[in-house]
Amino acid sequence: VFNILGAAQMGLRNLDGAAASFGKAVQLRPGFAPAHNNLGVALKDLGRLQEAAASFSKAVQLRPDFAEAYNNLGIALKNQGRLEEAVASFGKAVQIKPGYAEAHNSLGTALQGQGRLDEAIASYDKALLIKPELAEAFNNRGAALKDRGRLEEAIASFGTALRLKPDYSEAHNNLGLA
Repeated sequence: VFNILGAAQMGLRNLDGAAASFGKAVQLRPGFAPAHNNLGVALKDLGRLQEAAASFSKAVQLRPDFAEAYNNLGIALKNQGRLEEAVASFGKAVQIKPGYAEAHNSLGTALQGQGRLDEAIASYDKALLIKPELAEAFNNRGAALKDRGRLEEAIASFGTALRLKPDYSEAHNNLGLA
């Protein structure tokens, strides 16, 4: 019940209420991995990244095949600047679920943060093979291509991101910088 209530509160962007509800859910059912993952999402959105990472870690400890929780853990780690750990977590997500386009995209962002641009581009390309409508992967691919000096390809990637998502402000900004 509390996990469902928390999900409804997330939908209403009541993050504090959602975190409280998910917290109650994990208190009542400490072995329920999805509630730990959901608590982590609420905490991440509140900017409480260390607590979020702890919740995601608990989720994957309880359910080692939980690719979405590994992806979320990677995001929390990346946002803390813990790129090596983030790469490992994203890598685990795509190992468990090779068709998880968002995790390939996330892996690319962490690799790009480490300056591993060719690997990042390859990761974005994998994401786009799986989900060719993923505007975020086109935008991120464009940024990596721009950093590699491949401006024509970068501009094309930003353009595709904007065709898919015309109100994507980050892609508009990146296109202007390219």
